[in-house]
Amino acid sequence: MISQAQTAVRTVHAGLIGSGIQRSRTPAMHVEEARCNGIECRYDLIDLDVLGVGADALPGLIRQAQDDGFAGLNITHPCKQAATHEVDELSEHAEALGAINTIVFRDGRRIGHNTDWWGFASGFRRGVPGAHVGNVVLIGAGGAGVAVAHALATLGAQTIRVFDIDPQRTARLVAQLAPHHAACRFEAGEDMAQALRQADGLAHATPTGMVGHPGLPIDPDLLEQRHWVAEVVYFPLETALLQAAAQRGCRVVNGGGMAVYQAVGAFELFTGIAPDVERMIRHFGSLGEGGGI
Repeated sequence: MISQAQTAVRTVHAGLIGSGIQRSRTPAMHVEEARCNGIECRYDLIDLDVLGVGADALPGLIRQAQDDGFAGLNITHPCKQAATHEVDELSEHAEALGAINTIVFRDGRRIGHNTDWWGFASGFRRGVPGAHVGNVVLIGAGGAGVAVAHALATLGAQTIRVFDIDPQRTARLVAQLAPHHAACRFEAGEDMAQALRQADGLAHATPTGMVGHPGLPIDPDLLEQRHWVAEVVYFPLETALLQAAAQRGCRVVNGGGMAVYQAVGAFELFTGIAPDVERMIRHFGSLGEGGGI
């Protein structure tokens, strides 16, 4: 039976604003899932690099999309934090994270959401069901790291030790998230070996291992079979870190789940329809080695 929401939404216009996004898989995921729901979806790439502009053009680009009747926008690097200043309202999670990846236009207002954290949490639960997250090591305190830390704390982490080459970035993550998670202790990591001896698992949220950024973020000999290891990188899906972890018997989670589930959340926000997650995962896998959300 076709729901009232499905009959009401016949055409949806959305887009993605960011830099270097020409190989993004997001348009294909939205267009195909819309088609499967009887919706015509137009999804535009608004690439700052192609336009020859910087993040300072964001206010005008958002305004133009709203004037053109878009249902909403996805936002990616380098605009996620700046975009928080261009909306009328932030969701609870977007406010906690200080960054948005989705804007919904509704009744003349702009509502900012963050589906990145939910994407990681959902992909994690699917990839390693039942995994214990009491004590976690997190590598990377940038935008992805903040989303991952928020997700892990929401999943019940009690201690998250954060390692980043920039101590100030780590301090900002701790200061930002601590007020929102009284039951979780966020700490700047000092000794990786000691931290992993105490940890249930490792979450990696830097570009290391991505195409163009080869290598490993840690000495893989520090990993033990009891650890789970989760990535945000999905290009390639099987990074050097995940290969090394799997060889040591660890349960692993690639970045594909986060990539798909953030789109799942955005699709429902744009259309009011809960998409078929399994179908979107299959479609994501059929797209080959794309690059960038």
